[in-house]
Amino acid sequence: MERRGAYRIPSEDRLIAFESAARLGSFAHAAEELGTSRSTVSRLVASLERQLCTQLLERSWVGMIPTDAGKRLYDAVATGFGIIQTAAVEVDAPPNEEQVVVACSHQAHRFFVMPRYDALSEALGGRGRIRVVSNRNAARRASIVPPPDLILTWEAHMGVEDHVVILEEAVRPVCSPGYAETHSGPASGPVGGWSGLTFLDLTYPSHGLASWDDWFRVAGRPELRPRFIGFDSYAHAMDAAAAGRGIALGWRHMIERYLETGVLVALGDTYVEFDNRYCGVLTERGRNRSLARKCLSFFEGCA
Repeated sequence: MERRGAYRIPSEDRLIAFESAARLGSFAHAAEELGTSRSTVSRLVASLERQLCTQLLERSWVGMIPTDAGKRLYDAVATGFGIIQTAAVEVDAPPNEEQVVVACSHQAHRFFVMPRYDALSEALGGRGRIRVVSNRNAARRASIVPPPDLILTWEAHMGVEDHVVILEEAVRPVCSPGYAETHSGPASGPVGGWSGLTFLDLTYPSHGLASWDDWFRVAGRPELRPRFIGFDSYAHAMDAAAAGRGIALGWRHMIERYLETGVLVALGDTYVEFDNRYCGVLTERGRNRSLARKCLSFFEGCA
């Protein structure tokens, strides 16, 4: 293990290559994101696996997915990089500059907030810094540190002041181009013929999100019970879909960049809409802060 001051950790370039490849499910996509070659990413991940004496990614012709050891390392690396990025932004801020704290779930942080981070910064006109704090259930604000000014959540907030509906839930099945090609027959036909497909599901309560059962009730069911693979996070399910492990439910306004870049393709004719609403809620702390209200207005216009 390499030594970094008081810490014995792998080199930064190996960890960055692994994080990108694990998240995108592809050496090629990781290379594109990092501005390097596929062989370089592959070499860095392989050297990390040799260093740790364990396999981190399961490789196949359709892509890759983290092993159990890889998932553990990925969660630690992604969390660590996120903390470092947030701290770097904070220490770069002038001493008297205002900060706004936005709390959301892990999946919203990755799929909704961060793709819009630069646009949000521009909308604030350079007046302050944005700190995003992710939590599995952002509505439980007591567990969030530091205290948030704005909470983004799927949970209902009827009667709560200073909140807006940001998104109305709509989902559709998505998978990798390779998986769609391999299963082009059933995947291009009615849902009744999807029994041979693999469905990627979540193993934890969805806090208001639509499930496969919800989607089946609207779109129809496979004639025979298909195979399901459970994941403990939406990010892992989407990573598995990108790696060609099966089909996942993709949320509108959260998967567009994956569809646009071709990492994922959509199945079916259109999105299925539900009554769930994604809300932005100002906390008591945020109600008196103009920066927090500007953030709320920005997210309201994202749909």
